[in-house]
Amino acid sequence: MHMADALLSPAVGGTMWAVTAGVAAYSIKKVQGEVDEQKVPLMGVLGAFVFAAQMINFTIPGTGSSGHLGGGLLLAILLGPYAGFLTMASVLIIQGLFFADGGLLAMGCNIFNLGFYTCFIAYPLIYKTIVRRGYTTRRIFAGSLLAAIVGLQLGSFSVVLETLLSGITNLPFGTFVMLMQPIHLAIGVVEGLITAAVVTYIWKTRPEILEKAATGELLGGITIKKVLTVLAVAAVITGGVFSWFASTYPDGLEWSLLNATGKEELEAPDGVHQALAYLQEKISFFPDYGFKNNAGEAAGGAPGDEGMWPAVDAGTSVSGLVGGAMTLILAAATGLIIRTVKRGKGQRFV
Repeated sequence: MHMADALLSPAVGGTMWAVTAGVAAYSIKKVQGEVDEQKVPLMGVLGAFVFAAQMINFTIPGTGSSGHLGGGLLLAILLGPYAGFLTMASVLIIQGLFFADGGLLAMGCNIFNLGFYTCFIAYPLIYKTIVRRGYTTRRIFAGSLLAAIVGLQLGSFSVVLETLLSGITNLPFGTFVMLMQPIHLAIGVVEGLITAAVVTYIWKTRPEILEKAATGELLGGITIKKVLTVLAVAAVITGGVFSWFASTYPDGLEWSLLNATGKEELEAPDGVHQALAYLQEKISFFPDYGFKNNAGEAAGGAPGDEGMWPAVDAGTSVSGLVGGAMTLILAAATGLIIRTVKRGKGQRFV
């Protein structure tokens, strides 16, 4: 559900940049009392894990389409909504800037669609409601499944609205929404199952992580080294090896575009769109999660490319490892800066 710039007008893209920046600023303010020396590395490692997991598209049987983990709900459950949203933003910033996954104009939309609905609607209103009487495997499963479906339905519908407001005339509202919602319903079911599996493991290993994320408390002195190690290893293996096995089918958004217009991507107009595309081409050193060729384009072997399967490719592996590391650094640095600023404010009033 990473939107390209061609799906948006500059007015809508700019407005969503402003809205998303506002949500990020609000999250930074609210999260200051929740970040300690334990949560900082957890934000980083979870960000790396979500980055790697998003590289793996899974096939939706009988559709010719695929989907991948969004990750916003998982981050909200394990970090709380505010730190979860900021970590989701870190993932999408790294993807957009250095891997050309999602447009620069569309980055505000992508962060909002994948982060806001899951962290601030699906998580508090659905997931927490279902598990509020206590954590059990059944409640985690039900909460994760329903919240993932609702979060993805809201996000995919938001994509449709954003294209409508942008005046994309070759994407009729009725046709586009009837393609986007059902395919993302199927993707949401798979995301819910994956989220439930990861959360159940964390609950059985360190239930305090879930409990403190839900109440906005500091992690304090609980030991989370085992959880960090398992998530870090999972991120490395997922990004470095499992990414070879990504489905070659178009993802839900590309599939919807293909069925609505006959193309998986729309052509971007001149002006702002082309300027941002040129900038992104210069910045991204692993476009489409692969090495650049001499023309500065992806050399192939990236998830989603046609050809041999599994796509055993060094460029894909390096992309997964480098991208995961960069996301870890950005997400952890975000948490560290917030913690440092909060500590500085506290010292001024001592």
